[in-house]
Amino acid sequence: MNNEDAVAALAAATNWHKASYSKENGGCVEVGLVPGTVGVRDTKLGAASPILAFDPAEWEAFIRGVKDGEFDI
Repeated sequence: MNNEDAVAALAAATNWHKASYSKENGGCVEVGLVPGTVGVRDTKLGAASPILAFDPAEWEAFIRGVKDGEFDI
């Protein structure tokens, strides 16, 4: 599935859930899944939010980097 098709499928998905590490101050993201693709969007904007689409390998690398502190400020 190309990126455009993946984003369209994610936009229609109903399985979005708020990330467990989201902040109560509105700095929240939601994660949604369709076969072969993980999507991330801004909770505040919901369905109106732009969607970032990742294949499973990209998503795993991102999660691994977060857990390893690679993105700590």
